[in-house]
Amino acid sequence: MKKWVILNDKFKVQSGRPLGKFKVDEIIKILLENRGIKGKKEIDKFLHPSLDDLTIESVGLERKELDKAVARIKKAIDSKESMVVYTDYDADGVCSGAIVWESLYGIGAKIMPYVPHRVDEGYGLSKKGIDFIKGVYNAKLIITVDHGISAVEKVKYADSLGIDTIILDHHLKPAKLPKAKAIIHTTELAAGGIAWFFCNYLISKLKGKSYSVSFTSGESFGHPRGGFKALLQKTEYLLSTNLDLAALATIADLVPLTFANRAIVKFGLEQLNKTERVGFTALIKEAGLKKGDLGVYEVGHILAPRINSMGRLMHAIDALRLLCTRDKERASALAKQLSSTNRERQVLTETATIQAIEMVRHEQLTKLLFISRKEFKEGIIGLVAGKLVEEFYRPAIVVSQGEIFSKASARSVNGFNIVETLHKASELLEDVGGHPMAAGFTVATKNLTLLKSKLQKIAGRELDKEKLTRSIKVDMILNLKNVTTDFYNKLQQFAPFGVGNPEPTFASYNAEVIGASLVGRDRQHLKMKVQCRDSSYIFEAIGFSMGDIFRKIVPHQLIDIAYSIDENRWNGNLCLQLKLKDVKFPQQ
Repeated sequence: MKKWVILNDKFKVQSGRPLGKFKVDEIIKILLENRGIKGKKEIDKFLHPSLDDLTIESVGLERKELDKAVARIKKAIDSKESMVVYTDYDADGVCSGAIVWESLYGIGAKIMPYVPHRVDEGYGLSKKGIDFIKGVYNAKLIITVDHGISAVEKVKYADSLGIDTIILDHHLKPAKLPKAKAIIHTTELAAGGIAWFFCNYLISKLKGKSYSVSFTSGESFGHPRGGFKALLQKTEYLLSTNLDLAALATIADLVPLTFANRAIVKFGLEQLNKTERVGFTALIKEAGLKKGDLGVYEVGHILAPRINSMGRLMHAIDALRLLCTRDKERASALAKQLSSTNRERQVLTETATIQAIEMVRHEQLTKLLFISRKEFKEGIIGLVAGKLVEEFYRPAIVVSQGEIFSKASARSVNGFNIVETLHKASELLEDVGGHPMAAGFTVATKNLTLLKSKLQKIAGRELDKEKLTRSIKVDMILNLKNVTTDFYNKLQQFAPFGVGNPEPTFASYNAEVIGASLVGRDRQHLKMKVQCRDSSYIFEAIGFSMGDIFRKIVPHQLIDIAYSIDENRWNGNLCLQLKLKDVKFPQQ
């Protein structure tokens, strides 16, 4: 059972149930208010996002830095210098690397991609990677994507070898910045979003010549002398480029789906659902999905994990090859490889999670979980940490223990900034980075015990019972009479849903249980039929991973439910369905 936080109690409740049926527009207004969206202009922009509203300044990018990067890249192209786009190995990094590589290669740049190996090289720029780029490609310019903002010493090392650096990153700026030729930075976008903005800006600026840009979707665009009238004014052009990659990166990296990110995902999903990119087509088919049915869930939980799995267990360069290849047979083979690796990742994660949960249960439950094991593979420890948070609702740190150095991933709960907490113990760490809810670090193995003690003491002071209580934000209390097809269609104006823009969630009191059963391969999901007592309409409700509630339910029992509203397609039939978030038993 979770704490229900009712965001708006405007509609009065009597005897545990809201009064009457309300107009759809009244409910929509409340949902907007709950999201802090007021005023006709702001509401219209939210309900009808447009790429035309986006500007460089609106997403926090500095035009001065963009111009410096454009000048350096133009020089490299004109001088036929070799350059490398140096990506991260996760889905955001791979997609943003593909955007940069395709865009620059398409305008005649001599550019190659480079993806580091997670175990052999670690996150971000490394001396090993820089040496390879110098020795094999003799590159004069490195463009980092999804990393680099903290790489002071590595940028300095590249410079000593005669290699300039341009940084595209969205991680938090440190106190000391690298001395790069340009730093394209904002925390408001995923790396894929930054890459997309930057490449469109770059192409719009290279207007003194005629460029013919070819993209892997099979489309070719001729850019006449004189270029574009203004950046981001021609939606048709932007929708024809790499918005599908930017959308996948944005969804995968769990950045808030508001303003620019919301527009990128909305229009990127449209492009992805009709993509001619052979890599995406092969991956969609291999995953058992269909174009036209792809939403945030399908991208975030089915496609992105397949891309991420390569960087976790193998080498992410093959994921990048899949995105950029034009060969259908090659795409099919790579898609199968990604799916196979993802299945292996699932098995390893499940095994490690069972071990991790047992380790936690054999220790005294602390406010911050910290477990370390030599057998934990570095590529899955972040997933295991996330599973521990789900199981115990505590911030969790999982360490892949090495002989001299150990790698760790951390996941947190709302209200506890994990990366800020780690920085409070920075004197014990070799490096650290991340976000308030997820972070990673390297630590000398000899310091693990001391680090664990210090972090748990910090958590002990800063985490109270309130922060360690699972909660659900409920938009409003609703009578089930309001749940109609027309209402559901109006709610779709709030899509795409995700971090920062969750599905509208409602609570209904005293719903009558007509029937209940367990479904799923392991019978772990709860399926019910519920009815509003003063209505004849019966709703189907599904509670994923809520099978433990089944034994508490008896026919015709009255329950309180928190839920979102969805459409259920089955055997050609379509009906509304309630997706349960929690169930309470008011009579107990």
